[in-house]
Amino acid sequence: MNIKKGDIVTATAGKERGQKFVVLSRDTKYCYLVDGKRLQLNKPKKKSLKHVQKASKIEFDIKKLESGQQNVNAEIRKILKESVCQSKM
Repeated sequence: MNIKKGDIVTATAGKERGQKFVVLSRDTKYCYLVDGKRLQLNKPKKKSLKHVQKASKIEFDIKKLESGQQNVNAEIRKILKESVCQSKM
């Protein structure tokens, strides 16, 4: 699976099934997801790579993720909202 930091993914299993997230980081088996609302930069969701799939060609700016600024959560919400609107078209 070719998921990397900054990708927009959709959860395919669990209570978050169907929701979109931004990948904050990943290791060999898991990725850490944020949505800017419930799951913010300071408390990401650990999810198995086999339970997510890439949802969009749009990527979130990695430098902004690494900065950890407060307004980054608002930007994450904005880009996820835009990717949902594009997928409905």
